[in-house]
Amino acid sequence: MRRAAMTAIQARELLKTAGLRTTSPRVAVLKTLDAATQPVSHAELVAALADEVCDRATVYRNLMDLADAGVVARTDHGDHVWRFELKRERGAHAEEHPHLVCVDCGDVSCLPGVKVKIIAPAGRKLSKFEVQLKGHCERCV
Repeated sequence: MRRAAMTAIQARELLKTAGLRTTSPRVAVLKTLDAATQPVSHAELVAALADEVCDRATVYRNLMDLADAGVVARTDHGDHVWRFELKRERGAHAEEHPHLVCVDCGDVSCLPGVKVKIIAPAGRKLSKFEVQLKGHCERCV
């Protein structure tokens, strides 16, 4: 069953909870990330928000603010392109999960059903980890 799309009211509540101002561009960015089925680059978000009159710099600043506040996850999958995904309380993006990076087309897809257990070496503490697998996406197989 598909989850209902985030409403503007839900986006505003999420922003307030995170201690961020509720601006129209931030709400638009959150709603777009909520609708995404895989991590999204800054350029992809700018294209998706073209009708919302959000310029590149505004989208970038809001992504950084949302990442700093812990609302979105920001990852680099080895191609020097930051990709963003909304962190969720439940479901596919509720916890750290690996991603598949297609070696042919560069597509990045979430692998939420794959569990990864990382154990820190003695005397060390991990605060975050990122796991990526490289291979072929469904289109390129």
